[in-house]
Amino acid sequence: MTHLAQWFNQIELTDIDSFQILRRTFENNYQNIINFFDNRSTNAAAESFNTKVKDFRRQFRGVVDVKFFLFKSTKIFA
Repeated sequence: MTHLAQWFNQIELTDIDSFQILRRTFENNYQNIINFFDNRSTNAAAESFNTKVKDFRRQFRGVVDVKFFLFKSTKIFA
């Protein structure tokens, strides 16, 4: 059994709320956490793109001409 699995089993036995929250977070995101260590890959590129889109929307709030908005966004992000 790996050290991580042993630690996880010990956490399951505790009554400390903070550890239970940590345990649930780990259970919900286990595949993504392990994927990082196996492949050294993250979703940082997608998060960066989402941030750019949010910044763009915030900058051009209240756009009336939707066609121009879509044209401008494709020129900036394409």
